[in-house]
Amino acid sequence: MNLDEIWSPFLNQLATSNTVKSVSKKTITGIPFLYLTVNSDIIKAEIETLIKLEAAKCMRGKQLRMEYSFVREEKNLLVYRVRFLVPQEKMFCCGNLCPDCIRYRN
Repeated sequence: MNLDEIWSPFLNQLATSNTVKSVSKKTITGIPFLYLTVNSDIIKAEIETLIKLEAAKCMRGKQLRMEYSFVREEKNLLVYRVRFLVPQEKMFCCGNLCPDCIRYRN
């Protein structure tokens, strides 16, 4: 699955929010970081709720889950590590007669 199909609408939705002034994604050593510049009167819990809500909208109908963690804060800048995770499923039969073998799916 191409995760750019999830990231683009996710970033666009965050950018159109009233509480966020600017949003950007930077990938450092393969880990995506979300940089949010917010209004000065917004608390961190509101931003985390907004992240979860917008991620849920973008993941609707797809087998994904989102994992995020707070990294740091500087004045009006909040940094989060955000990852969209694809479930690990077997895609082929390995021949070991596994109970969750792809051959047993409908």
